[in-house]
Amino acid sequence: MPEPLDAALTEVRALLLDPALTRAVAAGRRRGHRPSVVRAELRPVTLKSGPRLQISTSDGARPYTRNVAPGAEAGAAVDELLAEPFGNWHVETAGTTLQLRVTKSGEAQVHRAAANRPAREPGGHDRAKDWLLDPGDPLFAEIGGSAAKRRQVDAFLRALATTLPDDLTGPLRVVDLGCGNAYLTFAAYRYLAQRGLDVELVGVDVREDQRRRNTELAERLGWTHRVRFVAGTIADAVVEPAPDLVLALHACDTATDEALARAVRWDARWVLAAPCCHHDVAAQLRSRPAPSPYELLTRQGILRERFADVLTDALRAALLRLHGYRAEVVEFVDSAHTPRNLLIRARRTGGAPTADQRAEYRELIGQWGVTPRLETLLAAGSPDGS
Repeated sequence: MPEPLDAALTEVRALLLDPALTRAVAAGRRRGHRPSVVRAELRPVTLKSGPRLQISTSDGARPYTRNVAPGAEAGAAVDELLAEPFGNWHVETAGTTLQLRVTKSGEAQVHRAAANRPAREPGGHDRAKDWLLDPGDPLFAEIGGSAAKRRQVDAFLRALATTLPDDLTGPLRVVDLGCGNAYLTFAAYRYLAQRGLDVELVGVDVREDQRRRNTELAERLGWTHRVRFVAGTIADAVVEPAPDLVLALHACDTATDEALARAVRWDARWVLAAPCCHHDVAAQLRSRPAPSPYELLTRQGILRERFADVLTDALRAALLRLHGYRAEVVEFVDSAHTPRNLLIRARRTGGAPTADQRAEYRELIGQWGVTPRLETLLAAGSPDGS
């Protein structure tokens, strides 16, 4: 429920000046206002002169850091920051985590959670694992917190973190196409919000029952103001405005192609797709003889399927490059946890493809006699059909 903003900021002030503070971030902006800095981060440090509160700010071009003494100096510095019209505050202390978002009406939407002891590495060692999302986060009580799920969530978030620039500011529109039960969708929102970003996320799934389930979960978490779900196909679901970041995590077979094609048509700035199943190209390989001297690659069924996986994702990455993206295929979680562990990671550059890149792609599909579904979808969506 919304709370009076002044009262919520008073609570934030107390946490920022609490000796138990571990980290705080302010970012975003309130409706109709613009802070003098785009981001501020506070953390306690110990210098030769004694304990200090370190305040790092950025104007979007360069950072500025200062260390203020506890007491009146720290209080005055904190008051200056609280007077800035930031849209989001994230504050962590040894005992609690508080997230504050200023609504369009100027009220505060606040989420509070008790802090948990750091997670331990497997085997009982004392060294704490540096999770991007605390295993004690209330989210895991809702989506399940098994060790395997935590590892997969952390691996995905690390891939997401390396995709987005560190100095990203401003609103971030995210869509998860084919979100299913949406546990990675929720984890993405939680992580991005923790970074102090102004995030709006839409999850798309063809099943109405999944939409209802995920919406109910968003309500329990208090996130319906920022996270919503729609029922529809990847190709046709209404998503407005167009997203900056497109996720497609384990969308089966050509559903991944539909997600990539829609991301390209949206001119999405970033794309993360974890493919699942590759039946389309595998079926095309079965229908015709392999080019010489590669018959041995496709003669055995299991080898043909694995080769189809590799060929499909190589062609997807090539097509993204031909449409103005820098694309790479990486392993984002150990294969011991899931065999579907590849991730297509793309960033829009807007650069035109070279003649060599076009020729390289055409030679490959010509040699194997395949037509990737993504090529068909992109051609259908282009103005000239090319």
